[in-house]
Amino acid sequence: MTRRILVLGGTGFIGRRIVAALAASGWAEPVAASRHGSGGGLALDATRPAALAAALDGCDAVVNAIAAAPAAMVAANEALVATAAQRPTPPLLVQFSSMAVYGAARGRIDESAPFGDRLGPYAAAKRAIELRSRSYPRAVILRPGCVHGPGSEQWSGRIARLLRARRIGDLGAGGDGIANLVLIDDVVAATLAALTRPAAAGATFNLAMADPPDWNEYFLRFAKAIGAVPLARRSERRLRLETRLLAPPLKLLERAAARAGRDPTRLPPPIPPSLAALWRQEIRLDSGAAERTLGISWTGLDRGLAATAAWLAAGGEGSNHHQ
Repeated sequence: MTRRILVLGGTGFIGRRIVAALAASGWAEPVAASRHGSGGGLALDATRPAALAAALDGCDAVVNAIAAAPAAMVAANEALVATAAQRPTPPLLVQFSSMAVYGAARGRIDESAPFGDRLGPYAAAKRAIELRSRSYPRAVILRPGCVHGPGSEQWSGRIARLLRARRIGDLGAGGDGIANLVLIDDVVAATLAALTRPAAAGATFNLAMADPPDWNEYFLRFAKAIGAVPLARRSERRLRLETRLLAPPLKLLERAAARAGRDPTRLPPPIPPSLAALWRQEIRLDSGAAERTLGISWTGLDRGLAATAAWLAAGGEGSNHHQ
């Protein structure tokens, strides 16, 4: 029996890959929805309950992969939970959160760990989304780490540009934190498992590869994969210069380019203080629950880097700057 699955944020980086996998599954009919209906998908303002109610007709599951400003993500989730809960049979909800909800926590972290303190706007929005989703009768929450691989602007495209420009490399103590990476293919596999395995309902899952490297090792292996070697050595003084002096104007230029319809990935990417702090953070996501309940086997780093290098060589970098 074919299941109709509504994918909110279905034209974004993660959503688009989920839609493709569902379409190829043989058991699902995905409906890709986004605010502007780009790529032939359904145009849907997910903050409007009436529009959501119409989109939910005939759907027995929803994947919320919306990537937007924090306030917009919270508003869309509030409308979704309230509207879906009123259905005669509430559809299964697979909700994307983030490892960011753990804040500045350190050590090995499983899903029972408390939310972090003093969260930034993005992490605070994900926390609010999780709390609201817990009141829903049938919800699965996914907390991915740093999603890399073909199509990932944040953790692959941006990092590649920084490596090629020799703005990062061996950061010494500044890169000793744990890189809780997860390949986009594994995120998609976890999503499909959450939709099909009854034991997943009501649970929360960390998503991150087994035995993650530290950031210095990730930068080195990535640089080798894309031919950006020898690796530069960057001091803490240089990193402070990047985060305190260069990041603010570069971020303003990035926003201006996006508003003007230009590709911001053609500009030098900023290195904000939050990113430098993550590169130092010794937090290790425990993803054992996803392995046991969702049946996930994590893809090795070198395999993921090879696929990413091929994507970059084919000119894929920058294709997802608007997501």
